Amino acid sequence: MDKRKVITAYRRGFITMQECAQILGIEATQILGMVNDTKLTEPSRPIQQPVSS
Repeated sequence: MDKRKVITAYRRGFITMQECAQILGIEATQILGMVNDTKLTEPSRPIQQPVSS
């Protein structure tokens, strides 16, 4: 599974830190470093504004 997707799921609260670590095969304490790593963040998407009529 893609690390970025796992970390995004953790950030959004879909999985716990323990589950995230287990999926990635690392220690739970290493998660914090990975979460703060900008290389593993999803690319930002522009927010679409609603069109006024």
